[in-house]
Amino acid sequence: MKASRQAKILEFIQTYSIDTQDELLRRLREDGFEVTQATVSRDMKELRIIKTLSKDGKYRYSTGKEEVRDSPTKFYALFSDSTISVSPAGNLIAVKCFSGMAQAICTAMDSIHWDGVVGTLAGDDTIFILCKDEACAVQFADELRSFIRGR
Repeated sequence: MKASRQAKILEFIQTYSIDTQDELLRRLREDGFEVTQATVSRDMKELRIIKTLSKDGKYRYSTGKEEVRDSPTKFYALFSDSTISVSPAGNLIAVKCFSGMAQAICTAMDSIHWDGVVGTLAGDDTIFILCKDEACAVQFADELRSFIRGR
């Protein structure tokens, strides 16, 4: 029952522009699920459903996995507002960010093709970028530094 309910929740948020738990609860009940608000809330937490800004400028529930339009803009905004430093070391680059921001920045970064970047790894406040060689790392680090606001 839980699996089918959670599958239905995912279907609803992908099909409809749902912006409240009450609306989701109503749709589930109309579809034959006997659920409480607390159950829906727990399901949403387990499914990691978040509120995102939709194309029409309104917030709605989302899995966060939908294809992001304008990924470069999202990356530049996150990077410029949340990055402290960029330091190349051999063919690696260490990017220090404000606490809790590294994974969001890294996810946005990974959605863009960067020449010479082999892969990335993010922790809580640090991103490691593996470049194909040292020259690429130095060049890319310089490019990344130019995105940091006010530094």
